Amino acid sequence: MMAEVSPLRFITLEGGEGTGKSTLQHALAERLRAEGFDVVTTREPGGTPLAEAVRELALHPPAGADWSPMSEALLMNAARSDHLEKLIRPALAEGKWVICDRFADSTRVYQSVKGGVSSNVLKSMESTVLGDTVPTLTLVLDAPLETTSGRRSARNGPDDAFEKRATDFHHAVRQGFISLSQEEPLRCKLIDASRDVASVYAAAWRIVSQTYALNEMAG
Repeated sequence: MMAEVSPLRFITLEGGEGTGKSTLQHALAERLRAEGFDVVTTREPGGTPLAEAVRELALHPPAGADWSPMSEALLMNAARSDHLEKLIRPALAEGKWVICDRFADSTRVYQSVKGGVSSNVLKSMESTVLGDTVPTLTLVLDAPLETTSGRRSARNGPDDAFEKRATDFHHAVRQGFISLSQEEPLRCKLIDASRDVASVYAAAWRIVSQTYALNEMAG
């Protein structure tokens, strides 16, 4: 009888701007470390020097310049390939947990909405770049735009190329993530992110614990 293979300890956090992904990433990482696990936190686009350079180019293009949806998709996947090769796969191979703030689902959603790249093309790119390195769990944070726009305003930092886009774009992104969680319910778990930080964390930790049977592992 073959031994049961442990699930890949790879969690991604998805959702629109201002849904609280970075805050949740920090809280989950701290909890897992308190449980005795080695955790790597990272983000997309980014995570390696080359991918961070792509991030700057994609999110802050030269004044007056804009990327097309296809160009954005190619940039994101180029950064993702380097990220996987140099950080994510080595960490997982060493038995570490990886929690990533945005991943391939963001490319699926952001570069497809408002007449962007077709889903078939995006999925083909994704399949080629990811191979077998697919997140076991994706937490999709969802909140109304009136909530997220207020949070974004409170950050006090300059908006990036995506945050500057019109309200209808952000509505489409929100619906895209909701649709994603409905299409892949085993991997993608929708969380009401309009609640306070403690409630969002509690909901997320409950899902993480169940997905990875953490009580059994700790024992």
